[in-house]
Amino acid sequence: MGSQFESEKLLSRVEDIVRKHHEFFRNSLPMIASENLTSSFVRRYYTSDLGHRYAEGKVNERFYQGCAYIDEIEEMAIKLTKKLFDAEHANVQPISGVTANIAGFFALTNPGDLIMSLSVPCGGHISHDTISAAGIRGLDVIHYPFNNEEMEIDVDETRKLAMEKKPRLFVLGSSLILFPQPVKEISELASEISAKVMFDASHVLGLIAGKKFQDPLREGADIVTGSTHKTFFGPQRAIILSRKELADKVDKAVFPGVVSNHHLNTLAGYVVAVIEMLEFGKEYARDVVRNAKKLAESLYNYGFDVVGANRGFTESHQVAVDVSKIGGGEKVARELERINIVLNKNLLPWDSMEKTSNPSGIRLGVQELTRLGMKENEMEEIADIFYLKLMKDESDAKLRERVIELKSRFRTIKYTFEEEEAYEF
Repeated sequence: MGSQFESEKLLSRVEDIVRKHHEFFRNSLPMIASENLTSSFVRRYYTSDLGHRYAEGKVNERFYQGCAYIDEIEEMAIKLTKKLFDAEHANVQPISGVTANIAGFFALTNPGDLIMSLSVPCGGHISHDTISAAGIRGLDVIHYPFNNEEMEIDVDETRKLAMEKKPRLFVLGSSLILFPQPVKEISELASEISAKVMFDASHVLGLIAGKKFQDPLREGADIVTGSTHKTFFGPQRAIILSRKELADKVDKAVFPGVVSNHHLNTLAGYVVAVIEMLEFGKEYARDVVRNAKKLAESLYNYGFDVVGANRGFTESHQVAVDVSKIGGGEKVARELERINIVLNKNLLPWDSMEKTSNPSGIRLGVQELTRLGMKENEMEEIADIFYLKLMKDESDAKLRERVIELKSRFRTIKYTFEEEEAYEF
């Protein structure tokens, strides 16, 4: 009896915590650039029986029985993914962006090879470096020369370094990605030294699907990896796109390389998200970029040091702001969280790795707010709230109420087949 009473208390506590989480985000402005909302059409499959099952191996080549319907789902996922991205080959089994990157390294490199990637302060993801996935593969890493003013890889200096060091793989794509990257130029360079190019599209996958960002495959990338839950509004998993001649290497790198079972309930949800992207992706991607540009412009007009001003601030879902003069990224992110604005501190190219705990920047993403139906007018209002909090130090209580009032008008998921409450639990 006592044990059951304890269990009931614990169960009640879990439910209470999750309800509070939902309520917090229902009343907040979520601006983490790596998050998004899924529709109820996607979420309904999370609790299906698929989540209990295993399906190792390729479609129609499984190591378990009972996979006939699972094969149909994965076959749909592959076919629709290839259609959406006009790709010759698609692997939909990676369970995260980092898993996809590890598989990419397994497919294109050998232990001891040298690769070139962006440093973390210049926007590179940790998985592109020796402390994470690249290190797991036993790779050595050098970093691209970077033009801080243009927020872009310095192609001329990269050529000089590459001709000297001869990396086997060039990794493009990044966690802080305001503008398209020189995929075409790097791909041409790679071909001169018999190297390959991998583009990590995790942040901009939805913008690529919506034809509002560069197309890495068409520009020469050998493979494209990407998580499916940032600007691509699907479940938390990932895909790998490639040319046909690399299909076997990619597939073997995924299974048996880094994936056994691949979370079949979220695979079914991913199929639905691809269908939504095919139907609504172009409109959504257009609105995301419009909102990001308007938010950046509005913050700049209020006197914030918005990165990339000389290039129009951004061509993606992200906005970066140097807040070093008003306390740094850690302080500013915490202050904004107190008024229900959720974002993250972020290293900027002029920061050293020693500044990780309180970097110069904050990174903002508008992809989730856009999915809730916010447009350019709301971006101007959000910039005004930033100004009143960070420049004028207006009271937390007053600004929190303003945030809650703004959010109360935008709690329904858009760009789907039937609009519904975003935070229902």
